[in-house]
Amino acid sequence: MILRYFRFLLRSGNAHGLHSPFVFGLYTRVIHDETAYAAYIPIEARRRELLRSPASITVRDFGAGSHTGAGRQRRLRDIARTAAKPRPFGQLLFRLVQHFRPGVVLELGTSLGLTTAYLAAAAPAAHVVTFEGCPQTAAVARQTFEQLGLTNVEQVEGNLDETLPAALAALPGPLDFAFFDGNHRYEPTVRYFEQCLPYRTDQSVFILDDIHWSAEMAQAWQTIKAHPDVRLTIDLFFVGLVFFRPNQPRQHFSLRFDNLLDKLLNRVKGLSA
Repeated sequence: MILRYFRFLLRSGNAHGLHSPFVFGLYTRVIHDETAYAAYIPIEARRRELLRSPASITVRDFGAGSHTGAGRQRRLRDIARTAAKPRPFGQLLFRLVQHFRPGVVLELGTSLGLTTAYLAAAAPAAHVVTFEGCPQTAAVARQTFEQLGLTNVEQVEGNLDETLPAALAALPGPLDFAFFDGNHRYEPTVRYFEQCLPYRTDQSVFILDDIHWSAEMAQAWQTIKAHPDVRLTIDLFFVGLVFFRPNQPRQHFSLRFDNLLDKLLNRVKGLSA
C-alpha cells in the first residue's frame, strides 16, 4: 500500500497545469478548502469518544474484511481507529456535499456513522440513505446520529446485496450523490455502481472509497473509469470521484489530496540550498 501510494505521488499532479475550469475550481476551492467549519466539531468529539470507548461488539462483515486481520469480536476504539474514514476524508465529503447540494445522498457502508454524519450535516435538507450489514455496528451508528441530532438519515440494515435494489427503487428523488464504501471487492463494487446508474442524473457525483486498497479495487476503478457513461474522474488515491457531465470532455485526473510530495520536494530543496 505504501509503495502504491508513493508511485501515485510521483505520477500525480496539483493545481498547476489543470486546464479544466471545472476541475481547477473543484480542486482549489473545495478539495483543498481548509475552512474549519463549525459542523466538524461535534462529529470529531464523537470520534474521540469512540476512540476512548472500552466497549466491544460482534462484527458481521459481508465485504472483503480488514487488512488488520481483526476477528469478529472488536473493540469500538479499534474500529474507530482502523475502519472509520479518517477526519480529512470525512471533511472532504462534507465539503463536496456542501458544494454540490444534493437532494438525495446514498452511502454504502455506515460503519460507526462518522462519515454519514459528515454527509448529513453538510446538507440538512437532503435525504441521506446509509446501508450497514452488521446489526451491532448499525446500533452504534444510530447512537451517533441521535447524539449529533441528525434527523435526515435513513438507515438500512442488512446484506447490501439484498437491500440495495429495493432501497434504490424507493428513493424520494434522483440519486444526486453516492459514496461507495460497502464491499472492497471487484465484482460487488462494479455491480453496486451499475445498479445505481439508472437513478443518477447528468450532474450526479459518485465517490468510491479505497480505490487502491487492493488489486481488485484498482481493477474496479479502471472498469468504472472506462464505463461509457463516465466522462470525468479524479483519483485522489484514497478516494475516486466520478462525474457524468455529458458536455465534459472525457478526462481522467490523478491529483494529490494532501500535497505530501510537494512538501517532500520543498524539504529536499531546503536541505540542498
